[in-house]
Amino acid sequence: MSKPTDELLREDITARARAVIQDFRNALINGASWYAAMLDAIARWPLPQEWLGNRYYRYLISGEAFDWLLLSERLLDEVADLVPEDERLALLFRGERPMEQAAEAFREAIGASKYRAHLNYVYGVIVEEALQLSVEEDLHKESRCCAWGQDRRIDENVYQRIYAKPREELLTMFRCERGLASSREIALAQLHEFTYWLFKYRMRQCDPAKVASDTRRGLVQLSHMQARHLALGVAEEPLGPATCIDGRVTSQA
Repeated sequence: MSKPTDELLREDITARARAVIQDFRNALINGASWYAAMLDAIARWPLPQEWLGNRYYRYLISGEAFDWLLLSERLLDEVADLVPEDERLALLFRGERPMEQAAEAFREAIGASKYRAHLNYVYGVIVEEALQLSVEEDLHKESRCCAWGQDRRIDENVYQRIYAKPREELLTMFRCERGLASSREIALAQLHEFTYWLFKYRMRQCDPAKVASDTRRGLVQLSHMQARHLALGVAEEPLGPATCIDGRVTSQA
């Protein structure tokens, strides 16, 4: 009895991912720069998500936003014996690359479609989180100035101020839209997906002036948080969501 087409496709993509890892390892054994070889592996990587043991990796959120550092972690785990530990940790925890690299060179290394999806992740997850933190800091300042003590609902007020709805209502909307079960807890992968959903929600619901103002605020907060923000590989160019894994690109700008 022949296997279903979907199962054959999954097996083929999984086999291609294993080949990428083996080629990455062979390149390091043969003396290649681990960082350059890793970017080549990222450019060729076919899986948008995967389970490995008990851990779930979602590299591509909503078919649009690519977390290249998460994929870097996955690949570097496979060659931990061949990469200097301090350089690996510097990249994964501080975004510090072992060499200077312009945004254009990074785009060429991982491919234009993955790079645009990387930008979606930067603005849709990293900058959105920075915006939330900036508003939270303001609310803490306001609360300390309050004569009647601190407001313990600051977390809810952050979402109310940015998105005009409380967090729990937004989370319920997100989960209903995605067909996800309700839970008091949220896993990191789902939190990143929720954050990206909030970014898209803000783009749809808020007036353009507020969208631009809030995005600038997030970028300013991010620049304060990261002395070496150029490690993000961000270039000044229009954003447009794109599906990019497995070589298929669909612009949704």
